[in-house]
Amino acid sequence: MSADLRVAGAPISWGVCELPGWGYQIDAERVLREAAALGISAVEAGPDGFLPQRPEDAADLLRRHGLGLVGGFVPVVLHRPEIRAAELESVERQAKLFAAAGGGVMVLAASTGLDDYEESVDLDDAEWDELFASLALVEEIGAKHDLRVVMHPHYGTAIEKPHQIQRFLEGCETGLCLDTGHVMVGGGEPMEIARAAAERVRHVHLKDVDRRLAGRVVSGEVGYEEAVRQEMYRPLGEGDVDLRGVLELLQGTGYRGWFVLEQDVMLVAEPDAKDGPSVDVGKSLAFLEEVMG
Repeated sequence: MSADLRVAGAPISWGVCELPGWGYQIDAERVLREAAALGISAVEAGPDGFLPQRPEDAADLLRRHGLGLVGGFVPVVLHRPEIRAAELESVERQAKLFAAAGGGVMVLAASTGLDDYEESVDLDDAEWDELFASLALVEEIGAKHDLRVVMHPHYGTAIEKPHQIQRFLEGCETGLCLDTGHVMVGGGEPMEIARAAAERVRHVHLKDVDRRLAGRVVSGEVGYEEAVRQEMYRPLGEGDVDLRGVLELLQGTGYRGWFVLEQDVMLVAEPDAKDGPSVDVGKSLAFLEEVMG
C-alpha cells in the first residue's frame, strides 16, 4: 500500500458504539489487539469512555498495542442554545483527551439530542443560526487543543440529507468528514458529494453499503438499527458505493488526510476470534490495498 496513505480503524467496526443498547460491547484491549494484528497503525477513540478517561492512561494503552490515535467522534447538540454550555463542556473534555493522547482530529456529528439514530430533524433558519454559532465555539476549542474540527453528516442527526449537507457547506468554513456510507443512507450519492465538496473534505470514513437496505431506511420502511442488524454495512468492495471512484477523485485533488475504515455492526454476544469483526476489517484492508496499492 502507498506509504503516504494514512489508514486507520474505528471501534464501531467491532460493534463498539455510543448508543445505549447497541449490542454486545467488546472491550478496548481486544479491539486494539485485533486492529494491531491486522497491521492498522492508528485508531479513532471510539465512544466516550471506551478509552481510559485519563489521557496518559489512554496514551499508554494505545502505545502498548503499537497504535496511534487519530482523534475521535463527538456527537454534540449544536442547535439548542439552552444546553450549549453543557455540550461545550463535554466537547472540551474530549478534546483534551484526544490532544493529550496524540490525536489531531475532532469528528463532530450534529446530534438531535435523542439516544438513537432513528429520527431525523429538519432545522428551521433560527436553529441553523444557533448551530453555526455553536460550531464556531467548537472550532475555538479545537484550535486551543491543536485539533482539526470536521463535521460528519450522519443518519439520524441534523445533518444527513444532501440539502442539509449543502446548507452546512454554505453556512460555514468548517471541514467536512466524508462518510461514504452515511451519505448514501441519508439519500445522497457519495461520489456526488465528494466531487462537489472536494476542497472541504479533510477527513474520510470509508464505508460500503447495501443500496437496497439503505433505500428502505430512506423510505422509512426499515429502522436504522434494524438495517444495521441486517448487515446494511458491508466490507469495502462488497456493497454498492463507488469507492474506487471516490478514492481516485480524492487522491487526484491532493487529499492527504486519514482514511478510517468503518463497518458499523451490532453484536449479540462476544464473538469467536476466528469469525469475529476483524475478519471483515481484514477484507476491507485487502480491498483498499488492491485499489490504492
